[in-house]
Amino acid sequence: MRKSGALKLHLSGGTHEDATSGTLLPSEHERRAGDYLPGLPAGFCADVCGAFPSDAGPYIGIDEAGRGCLAGPVVAAAMLFPPCFDFPGELPGLDDSKRLRPAKRRELASLAVRKTVAHGVGFSWQDEIDEVNILNATFRAMSRAVLALAGRLEKAGAPRPAVLPPLVIDGNRIIPYGQWQICACGQEARRLAWEQYFPVPLSGFPDVAPELPGQRAVVGGDALDPAVSAASVLAKTVRDGIMMRLDEFYSGYGFARHKGYGTKEHLRALAEKGPCTLHRKTFQGVKPRGKAGVILKLS
Repeated sequence: MRKSGALKLHLSGGTHEDATSGTLLPSEHERRAGDYLPGLPAGFCADVCGAFPSDAGPYIGIDEAGRGCLAGPVVAAAMLFPPCFDFPGELPGLDDSKRLRPAKRRELASLAVRKTVAHGVGFSWQDEIDEVNILNATFRAMSRAVLALAGRLEKAGAPRPAVLPPLVIDGNRIIPYGQWQICACGQEARRLAWEQYFPVPLSGFPDVAPELPGQRAVVGGDALDPAVSAASVLAKTVRDGIMMRLDEFYSGYGFARHKGYGTKEHLRALAEKGPCTLHRKTFQGVKPRGKAGVILKLS
């Protein structure tokens, strides 16, 4: 388990984007497509994902699951596929996770992670959600997913720090630099304590945090962009698995069925039993009536 502060901060400038325009703003040095993964061992790209063509640069698709739940973490996934990847041929039936049956999601998630150059999963648990609000918690989960992806690139032989390609994020907001920096500084033990019990934890941040790359937010990206669709499928599959496992320890709420969403069954259990450790105490439906809760609806 990585302790807080174990990551060295390496953030020189980075790239940003005007959320209204969706325009990628390059960092200090202009990057060509083939420069996003420099320093890899000879043959790495050819062996893993095919050579990167100069006219189609790679990018990282990002999405989350569980933002509107009353309990449990918000989970984000980041997926880097080779450029010109044949999504219909390699991942038939890929779509927005909400349109897929659970069995199909599990099948596609398992297949997709084997087809990526690298992938990562990030979490923000209920205590952090209550502390910083669901919007910032979502940004942190996304940041950790990208950092986990960078860790896998590093293990595969990428330079330290890895130079990441742009991010394409589902929704209408990009990751703020401040939230990225908080996550790049390391993980607190109290956050990681939840994840040590699961088979798909953050599992390995890089030794040196990379720059925050360029970003673009795409409303409805989980249905429009296949890499983002794949990220939505992985995030949803991982989160569902977590809630099903936690149902064994927090029985009586029906987490295995509703996964923490505010269904009638869940609200009835909350009224009868009160909230448990997994519940987001600042959310309406969990917080006692008469006190304002926190609900942020994002596109």
